[in-house]
Amino acid sequence: MQQQDGKGRRVDLNMVVPASLLPPILGDLLSYGRPNKPARPWLGLYATEDEDGVLVSSMACNGPAQKAGMQEGDRIVAVGGTKVADLPGLWRAVWACGTAGAKVRLEITRDAASREVTLASVDRRSFLKAPRLH
Repeated sequence: MQQQDGKGRRVDLNMVVPASLLPPILGDLLSYGRPNKPARPWLGLYATEDEDGVLVSSMACNGPAQKAGMQEGDRIVAVGGTKVADLPGLWRAVWACGTAGAKVRLEITRDAASREVTLASVDRRSFLKAPRLH
């Protein structure tokens, strides 16, 4: 994971997942390599938060955010009409839009001007390198 420090520099972090979250999905992980449920919507954007809220730090090449015309430095103000102030709020609001394939409406600010952008979310796995089979 990454975060910006107070001077705009990137800080690399480790991610920790509580062990108590594993038992309910362990069987699926062993059988399928992932939880056996519909994929969450993925926007192909990477965000960070600062004292003013949530900021787009980068985007996946040819991902939904890039295709919708978003830019690094855009500030995400709301998702589907729900105001967001931090990263957990952003992702909870995105996931509340439905499963992968759902349209996600973002309110952003760029250069002090507000605008609305609708992204066609995807399943993130479609952007991952597939395993080679014999």
